Amino acid sequence: MEKSSRVKVIFTDIDGVWTDGSMYYDQQANELKRFCTYDGGGVYYAHVFGLKVGIITGEKTKIVENRAKKVKADYCFQGVTNKLKILNKFCLDEGLCLNEIAYIGDDVLDVPILKSGVYSACPANVFDYVKKVCDVVLQKKGGEGVFREFVELIITSKYHTTDLLGALDIISKKNL
Repeated sequence: MEKSSRVKVIFTDIDGVWTDGSMYYDQQANELKRFCTYDGGGVYYAHVFGLKVGIITGEKTKIVENRAKKVKADYCFQGVTNKLKILNKFCLDEGLCLNEIAYIGDDVLDVPILKSGVYSACPANVFDYVKKVCDVVLQKKGGEGVFREFVELIITSKYHTTDLLGALDIISKKNL
């Protein structure tokens, strides 16, 4: 059985995945982040296909909290330094196995999860040591809709089709 077909929850890092990894500050030292709206669409389509979405990030900001609420992420864990520990606890609490989780990350703190048996992916513009431990190196860079690309890859794999429109057509015919 293909790893992607078992996925029930998709977890994601934020900085370097939903953003380009840059930190922006204005004159008053307010931190700003630029998000790609395609990734919000990725959350929407995950939900359409019955998948839950969670965020696990080392940062702890109101910005991420607000973005998670806006896109209706199912879970949001912030300020996490041991991401695998949080994910293992989540699986225990939810009665899931790591092979039912997908995760996309881009840096050192993500590597333990990426190597843990989850269906793992990373953006195209990450360090080689991250690419080496992932099941999939995606085509898009962080901040360019790479989370959405990962979601679509999971969906199309589960529905044995070549694109999101084909998968949407399949589920619409099932619902008739």
